[in-house]
Amino acid sequence: MSQPAGNASTTLASAMSGTTLLIFVQLASRLFIFVSNQMILRSLSPSILGVSAQLELFLISILYFSRESIRAAIQRQPLQPFSASPVNPDKNAVLSNEEEERRNAQAKSSQLIVNMTYLSIGMGVVTSMAFALFYVHFASKEVSETPFYHASVAVTAIASLIELSSEPSFAVVQQYMLYSKRAAVEIGAAFIKSLVVCGICAWAAWTGHSLGVLPFALGYLSYSLMLFCGYSLVATHQSSDWQFSLLLSRIRPSDKATYFADRFSWLLMSLSANVFFQSVMKHLLTQGDSMILAAMTSLEDQGIYSLASNYGGLLARILFQPIEESSRTIFSSLLSSRGAKNRESNIETAKVHLLNVVRGYMMISVVIIPLGPALAPKALHILGGRRWTTSEADSLLALYCYYIPFLAFNGISEAFVSSTASPAELRKQAAWMGLFSACFALAAYVFLAIGDMGARGLVYANIVNMSIRIVWSFSFVREYFRQHKSNLALDEFALRPRTYAAGAIATVILSDVESRISSYRDLISFTVGGLYILLVLYFEKEPIMTHSNRIYQYLRSKGTRSKIRVD
Repeated sequence: MSQPAGNASTTLASAMSGTTLLIFVQLASRLFIFVSNQMILRSLSPSILGVSAQLELFLISILYFSRESIRAAIQRQPLQPFSASPVNPDKNAVLSNEEEERRNAQAKSSQLIVNMTYLSIGMGVVTSMAFALFYVHFASKEVSETPFYHASVAVTAIASLIELSSEPSFAVVQQYMLYSKRAAVEIGAAFIKSLVVCGICAWAAWTGHSLGVLPFALGYLSYSLMLFCGYSLVATHQSSDWQFSLLLSRIRPSDKATYFADRFSWLLMSLSANVFFQSVMKHLLTQGDSMILAAMTSLEDQGIYSLASNYGGLLARILFQPIEESSRTIFSSLLSSRGAKNRESNIETAKVHLLNVVRGYMMISVVIIPLGPALAPKALHILGGRRWTTSEADSLLALYCYYIPFLAFNGISEAFVSSTASPAELRKQAAWMGLFSACFALAAYVFLAIGDMGARGLVYANIVNMSIRIVWSFSFVREYFRQHKSNLALDEFALRPRTYAAGAIATVILSDVESRISSYRDLISFTVGGLYILLVLYFEKEPIMTHSNRIYQYLRSKGTRSKIRVD
């Protein structure tokens, strides 16, 4: 959601506060899910885990196609200056004409955003029915014979509609930057979901019932109900304070050329349509691995891949996803305004944030690439039990560690593109996404069908896919800054050469330890890993301090030490 230019640093600091809370949400949520998964993982077969991965894809697809483009359009909606106090704090108070107009504009803007979310609900009804029919009628015999499979599909479809029904309330929570309340709602929902899944699985194991993937479906249902109730409670209070409705309401006064049916902005609907086609291609690329895996491999391979992506992708979901989400808000707020006022300052602030994130990702990458392949399988042996102690699971999890940095850099670069690209540029990106999809499909065919590499081949195909997307997105980013008389050089976020050298040496040492040493292998590996992390921090301490001080001085010069509202 864009905000007027002129308060760039406050926007950045506020969004950074929100990022911290979102990271906390992901950390707590994943902790609940992780604990519950550990309690049931030893009793789950790879086949059941494979079907649960398909069920998760079913839910994600409905939500993504229904709300992603609407959310992206809303983020690009210019808002009136934010008022931290209710519209009518005192009914006897006399407001100036300027203050009254500003608050009326704010209420109108809020109503417009709420109205747009009802398009997500309408799209959800169509997509949920279409995907449910597809999953029921085109499921393989092995999948359809899973206990309670059809009931699980129906429950998951209902859960998706309930979660989409919370979109009007979610939009209000986002608009008014109620990050702490969002954190409370989402953490509570994640806790209830984990409790339901774990409790039902424990009951089934205790009584000897075979429920298939039904516990996962009921977990999705409980999560959506908690989201709906929590967001509705928070947003109802906000709507009464700021004088707008959570129902689909008419916007007055309205211009027939500006609004459709006096309720929906033609501009946002047009932008949503452009983003929708681009998001379709992005979803195919993002979830294409699950789709191809379901079509070309066995349920056991799907289960092993799901395990590797769940464990290997923990960092992506806990850290990268909140940073990407908040960065999209930051870039939209700073760079989507049409006004020229403070444009140069906004661009510089956005660049500072981008460099900060990319350099942080570089630090994480030089730690993950040497240490992940050696240490991640050891953690799996401890957590997964004997059922998952296989060479296939070990090699796949080790390979997935190389894929994680690609996820990080692609996420932040595409967040910038989606926040700054014009409708014409979004259509151009959608065309490129079509080409990327073809490259991904070709790579998947080569690695899976010709190379017969199974799930490992799919990871290689994903790396190829992400590499192409990163090159295109960063080319767009550099061109954007060049057009605005700025530059984005490689040395601004690159690490020191000796850090890369240390990473190469650590990789060789750990590889030799795994292949040649049998006694105290784990102890030596973890010791080498710890020493390497300390060495990286030592090599990079000066750039880290310099970079952090530069950010602090910049924010301080812009007067961002004022109190930031986050709840």
